[in-house]
Amino acid sequence: MSNDISKYLRPETQKALSVLGFTQLTPIQAAAIPVALAGGDVVAQAKTGSGKTLAFALPILNQLDASERKPKALVLCPTRELAEQVAEQIRSAAQYISNVKVLTLCGGTPMPPQIASLSHGANIIVGTPGRVMDHLLKRRLDLSQVMHFVLDEADRMLDMGFADELNAVFERLPDAAQTLLFSATFPDSVEQVVSDVTRSPSRVKGADETVALNITQQVYKIESHTRENALKGLITDIQPERCIVFCTTKKATQQVAQSLASDGFAVVALHGDLEQRERNDMLAMFSANCARVLVATDVAARGLDIDDVPLVINYQVSEDADTHIHRIGRTGRAGNTGVAITLMAPDEEIFIARIEEVMNQTLPKKGAQNLRFHRNRIVLPSYTMLVLSGGKRDKLRPGDILGSLTQDAGLPNEDIGKIKITATHSHVAIKLRSVKRALQFFRDGRVKGKRLRAKKVATISAK
Repeated sequence: MSNDISKYLRPETQKALSVLGFTQLTPIQAAAIPVALAGGDVVAQAKTGSGKTLAFALPILNQLDASERKPKALVLCPTRELAEQVAEQIRSAAQYISNVKVLTLCGGTPMPPQIASLSHGANIIVGTPGRVMDHLLKRRLDLSQVMHFVLDEADRMLDMGFADELNAVFERLPDAAQTLLFSATFPDSVEQVVSDVTRSPSRVKGADETVALNITQQVYKIESHTRENALKGLITDIQPERCIVFCTTKKATQQVAQSLASDGFAVVALHGDLEQRERNDMLAMFSANCARVLVATDVAARGLDIDDVPLVINYQVSEDADTHIHRIGRTGRAGNTGVAITLMAPDEEIFIARIEEVMNQTLPKKGAQNLRFHRNRIVLPSYTMLVLSGGKRDKLRPGDILGSLTQDAGLPNEDIGKIKITATHSHVAIKLRSVKRALQFFRDGRVKGKRLRAKKVATISAK
């Protein structure tokens, strides 16, 4: 890694970064890592996708003695998806440090396996506040030796509904623990809490925390009763490879997803009522192009790690400008251009005015009279998602699955899309023409000597 800071990192971490293809620290990493390595508290403002996970993971790993099995670091995230992504990045950065155990403690997943894992000890805990508090209250989690405490997406946790859980954690942390707060925004409403949980923190920022210049915004003026047709018209007019539709409530998310499915769109939904397995399936399908539309609540605006989303549609205007900025930040990532469209009913104009004030720009507006839904212009995905009953715990790697499908099952290489492996399951995208052969192989064949159950994961069905 060509940066002066890299020479302070342990050799195992430098090797991992090299293997992972990191050649240069991002602005937020270059700003935050020196302060964190020196032991000071940090309040870091950086947008999602700017490399903030490594900005706190590298200092943690630099001091980690993996031979000690009591937690030395605790990372809290507002959502299960973000916690899993953070844990995976930490594991990748720690891959050449012997015996490092990173344990995720999230709600929506069975408790017994977490209890068993805690009994064997862990070096780094990554979790959601509610589930971490559950383990603390049952005395299954000991934070007495924690040296680093991280709040990722700190503003949402400090500002929205996690006060009791965070207090339970704060009370059990050693006074000497380093506190690292990372978030895209730090509004005035959370400043008192920031000062309560940190000691003379250094405040650092990434290069530019404004909305990316490569995102084109457009507001369509609609009436409330024309909202659904305007949405469908936009999607069939633009025909994006992938599109995220943001709603303000779970109920609206479910209704919009069902309406799109009823008209023939390949759609998945993400909201708080889903079990973790279902959430994993939905995200895997969308990221692997097995579904072209993801309808989501605002919680999904935090931590979604999908780079190439060309279109974001705000089905309803957010009352909070920061939420709007996070929503549209799901497009135009990793150097790509993106389009963010907002549907605005008359009673939502005041929210758009607030957004414009915060962003210091006027959003272009036009009528939606010309938006027409054309059913024959719906573009369906060319892949279907299979979920397999084996994962990292079974020592499976993507190459094992790819090799079995191409060599043993005889599938063309181009018919196999993204392969994502979690601890207990694997997601494999297969072209429609090869799904039947792939399922037949998993029924009769083996991967690395193991028989794996396979089933198709369906998009939301029309009811």
